[in-house]
Amino acid sequence: MPRVPLIMASDSAQDAVEIWTDGGCKPNPGPGGWSAILRYKGVEREMSGGEAATTNNRMELTAAAEALESLKRPCRVVINTDSEYLKNGITRWHTGWVRKGWKNASGDPVANMDLWRRILDAAKPHEIDWRWVRGHSGNEMNERADVLATKARPGG
Repeated sequence: MPRVPLIMASDSAQDAVEIWTDGGCKPNPGPGGWSAILRYKGVEREMSGGEAATTNNRMELTAAAEALESLKRPCRVVINTDSEYLKNGITRWHTGWVRKGWKNASGDPVANMDLWRRILDAAKPHEIDWRWVRGHSGNEMNERADVLATKARPGG
């Protein structure tokens, strides 16, 4: 399968902040870590953190929230995540949750609502392209993010 560029030439790659995020726990729930790698005009910044008692989904969401909150001004962003939960939640499900007063399809409160709200607030000033990448499939940046998240996990 041919490799697809992260940003098409017509997207003016120089103007976009590329972000790769990851999060995980071992066991789940348990000690967890998150990470984000930000790249802008060839300059990279790595961020990571961990919590003693959390879930995989909370760490995936925390990575995205922390990355977006670190941006200093409105910009074009490409976020690469291996979490379908994060990608689907932010691109498909959140509009229904908000419309229903932060209730899911079953009428229960949305899980991780605090983090979803953080992400939505942090995303407001930006133009974001959310992209899913298959985890543990040889994507160099995704693999780097995974290593950083694992190292950030208490006991990792």
